[in-house]
Amino acid sequence: MIANPILLQKKYSRVIECFAKMQGLSLDAALDFFYHSKVYQLIRDGVSDMHCMSDEYLAEELRQEYIGKILTNCQ
Repeated sequence: MIANPILLQKKYSRVIECFAKMQGLSLDAALDFFYHSKVYQLIRDGVSDMHCMSDEYLAEELRQEYIGKILTNCQ
């Protein structure tokens, strides 16, 4: 299912803000990570209606991806 682009932009901003608060990141850092994440690609491409998930759920998925990348970079 393809979502309305304006509604998606609003969804992105809420998810980014929630993720930034969860991780203690600046909005700029959270924004940069979000737009390079797999979560963003899934939402953008309409996979599994990810855009229908709650903001908190998507922020948690983003947090898990973020932690995974940090751990990968530390090895």
